[in-house]
Amino acid sequence: MKARVHKIASVVYRLGFEKEVEITRKMEARSGNTIVVRALTEKRIYSELELESGRMSKIFTGDVILGALGRRRALRGFSGDVPSRVRPGDIVQLLNKGGVIGASTSDHKDFGQPLSCEVLGMPVRNGAIVRIADASIPEVKSLSGLTLPPVAIVSATCMDSGKTLFLSEVVQELSKDGLRIAGGKLTGIACRRDLIDMEDHGAIATSSFLDAGYTSTAGLNAETLVTVAKSVIAHLASARADVIFLELGDGVIGEYGVLEILKDPEIRASIRLHAFCAGDMVGAWGGQRFLSEHGVEIDLFSGPVTDNDVGVEYLEKQFKRRAINAHRNPEALAEAVLDHMGIKAPKPV
Repeated sequence: MKARVHKIASVVYRLGFEKEVEITRKMEARSGNTIVVRALTEKRIYSELELESGRMSKIFTGDVILGALGRRRALRGFSGDVPSRVRPGDIVQLLNKGGVIGASTSDHKDFGQPLSCEVLGMPVRNGAIVRIADASIPEVKSLSGLTLPPVAIVSATCMDSGKTLFLSEVVQELSKDGLRIAGGKLTGIACRRDLIDMEDHGAIATSSFLDAGYTSTAGLNAETLVTVAKSVIAHLASARADVIFLELGDGVIGEYGVLEILKDPEIRASIRLHAFCAGDMVGAWGGQRFLSEHGVEIDLFSGPVTDNDVGVEYLEKQFKRRAINAHRNPEALAEAVLDHMGIKAPKPV
């Protein structure tokens, strides 16, 4: 049967869907399967969907939405799982703005309940359910033999700790200096806005775990997580950038796999700079201690903890590492990044 959709979510942006799709009512509850649902309500808060283009669009009652099943574990957002089964008429929830859909397991004090939707069916092509992995980048299990530019990686205490601002400012400053910058996101839940933000600030190429075929990295085993990360790194290396910047979505403690990636020997060997963002001094201290217990070093601190000199002075005295605020001192931050990574920017033309 055919279904006419009103909104195609960014989680399926690689699959080239049209507004009219063939759907099946014989469905499989599996992460990464695309799904068509109808919005049963509309919300005042958390009311928008990120479309294929990255544009945000208000969701209205009755909107037919094309998204994909996935899992979310957000400290500052909704949480949910792929349901054990899915049938026409079942009620599911929109777990994030990128169009990841599942069964909600927790509401949020600021956002309330996630938007509920009625299941209509799953898109099919040539008789098979369409999956995110159908349009994924090549899988790479080892970085050995690849020619990689210098790599910087950014982790944090949790979501909304300053990673995106850090990357935006550094990418912009280094791009203005004439460097070709590629940006990636290795963990989190599918949403294009962070990568689009890097592109808007000068990145020549971007990629994420979504491009590797996954709606979310929550709950993936260590081997899969590392393979996804290496696939993204290899894909970005093909852009022939001067530097690759990688974001680790969510925090170093959590279910998205940040620590597993930081601990991988091949990935660690490729990293010239590890920046860590935190909201306050306790978070920065705890993050440093937690990571050091796992053999992971921090080279530079940023985030809200550096919003004034109190945090900066504490971190630099306590850990003997630079602490620079991306918003207040973007030029100094970019200079420190270049210096630590041993990169010389081209002379301005």
